[in-house]
Amino acid sequence: MPDSLKQKAVKGVAWTAIDQATYIGLNFVIGVILARLLSPSEFGLLAMIAVFNAIAQAFLDSGFGAALIRKPQVCEADRSTAFYFNIIAGAVLFGVLFLAAPFIARFYAQPILQPLVRWEAFLLVIAGFNIVQQAQLSRELNFKAKAIIRASSTLLSGGIAILAAYRGAGVWSLVLMHIAFNAIQLVMLWLMSPWRPHSGWSRQSFSYLWGFGSKMLASSVIDKVYMQIYPIVIGKFFTPADLGQYARASQYAQLPSHTMTNVIQQVTFPVLSQIQQDGERLSSSYRRILRLSAFLIFPVMIALAALARPLVVALVTDKWLPCVPYLQLICFASMWFPIHAINLNLLQVKGRSDLFLRLEIIKKVIVTVVMFCSVPFGIIAMCLSRIVTSLLCLFINTYYTGKLINVGFAMQMRDLLPTLINSLVMGAIIYFVTLPLSGNWLQLIVGFVVGTAYYLISTRLLRFTELSEALSIIRRK
Repeated sequence: MPDSLKQKAVKGVAWTAIDQATYIGLNFVIGVILARLLSPSEFGLLAMIAVFNAIAQAFLDSGFGAALIRKPQVCEADRSTAFYFNIIAGAVLFGVLFLAAPFIARFYAQPILQPLVRWEAFLLVIAGFNIVQQAQLSRELNFKAKAIIRASSTLLSGGIAILAAYRGAGVWSLVLMHIAFNAIQLVMLWLMSPWRPHSGWSRQSFSYLWGFGSKMLASSVIDKVYMQIYPIVIGKFFTPADLGQYARASQYAQLPSHTMTNVIQQVTFPVLSQIQQDGERLSSSYRRILRLSAFLIFPVMIALAALARPLVVALVTDKWLPCVPYLQLICFASMWFPIHAINLNLLQVKGRSDLFLRLEIIKKVIVTVVMFCSVPFGIIAMCLSRIVTSLLCLFINTYYTGKLINVGFAMQMRDLLPTLINSLVMGAIIYFVTLPLSGNWLQLIVGFVVGTAYYLISTRLLRFTELSEALSIIRRK
């Protein structure tokens, strides 16, 4: 790699980390403030229509952004073709959702959804003007500009939403935040990116962009629907307030687990790819990564479950108390996400995308069947079904891992069991130590201190090698 490209890559990693930390932190703070000002049912209304916006967004991009980034030589016709396609697609998708709004409102039996869907659909018109600029900044490895744009848009739009919610705008403050975010981002992208369309439509460019992007579009749509299946069903069969409580619990549970999963997916793939031909070394390194990942994520998720009640009440007041049992159960489902990610990464390392697709189809069918079986028994049962399907999917994911490198389900469970048991003991200690205490912040502080002290001391006394590995990584960083 040339020195200039290497320097850009290093800066890109740093700015991407800053971008992620800033975006997550700002959204968390803004979300807490809005949750204190708004009701669970108002959040539930937006969660009902999230799937439609997510699918429309996937169609809007159609993989053209990724196609522009990966193409070795991008000409002006490629950029202009993608630009005009996105504008047209945004307008068409807006029209589709505008016309579909009454049917969506009727599906959920919530008349207010009709104007909400139409205003949320307007985001697609705005987004159609900025996809090429986004891709151009990524292609140039200008992640600093992307970080500044996203942080500024988040901060300003969040401030607008908080002010609107404080003045009684209700659910419309959330819609206003989404529109403001996209509008501010659009203005900043056009100010910071020098590219402007200078060419017309090219059939040859469209053929290339669609040839690559259509495959990504299909995968993206399937994934969007799958990720939103629980909110769709809860929104249909339960109240907006129930969906709002569930969405809040899922958001809090997924914050640490999905953040860890994203990091693991980005790191383990290139690391394992470098040693893919050395079977023994690959197997050994794979098991070390598994143990270290569990060592880091298991105690966090179990501590979050143990401190769920004081955390929820302290952050967003007791009107969100119904989400506490949902949060506790979803924590036990989400704690396995990083382990899933490592198993799936191995299939990609081995170049077995066929097995990857096969597993994804099988798992999505299983999740859907188990979820629908749990619906008649309520949301608690649906959260329990997430734990069941998470473990079933882990068993399925590890099947091919065992075939490829002889590290199957039984071996992985033996590796992870000591950390799991120790984390469960830590969680029980946190729960019973904080139970008699009064004051939510006191419970959080005592629980954090006691849990951290126990985990560090116990892993040191029990000679967990993962502790020394984690400390070594921290010292190097």
